[in-house]
Amino acid sequence: MAPTKVQNGLVIGLDYKLKLDDGEVVDESEPGDPLYYLHGADNIIPGLEKALTGMNLNESKTVKVKPEDGYGEYDEEAVEEVERSIFPDDVELEPGLMLTLEDDEGEMMDAIVTEVNGDMVTLDFNHPLAGETLFFEVKIVEIREATAEEREHGHPHVADGHEH
Repeated sequence: MAPTKVQNGLVIGLDYKLKLDDGEVVDESEPGDPLYYLHGADNIIPGLEKALTGMNLNESKTVKVKPEDGYGEYDEEAVEEVERSIFPDDVELEPGLMLTLEDDEGEMMDAIVTEVNGDMVTLDFNHPLAGETLFFEVKIVEIREATAEEREHGHPHVADGHEH
């Protein structure tokens, strides 16, 4: 019997639309191209994963995720000013630019340029959705057993060649 309820260790195919408080759609899956994730493996934000547990195949619902169960609260400490000179000259720095930077340990971090003031550049390392209450409209479109390899790797291997 194929599984019909969302639970840990299963690969879930999810159609979703993500909106903010003001109704703005900030992310959605393409028709016919659901998001696949391994349930219980922290592939997706905790508040959404928890809400999907126990849902049935083809069931839909709207899930409200508070910041602490989503991308975290907005952290003022995660904003820093750096010198313009650390960036290559050919990079057009302007507010809203998304950058991926490497820290001293070689970890990659995303930052958004929020201000350029002469020789100083203000970077915000918060996730763009930090501090936001998220509203997901979701539909479970596929449920299947995870393969041993998927369980070992902690995420699904999707046949279309790119992982989400």
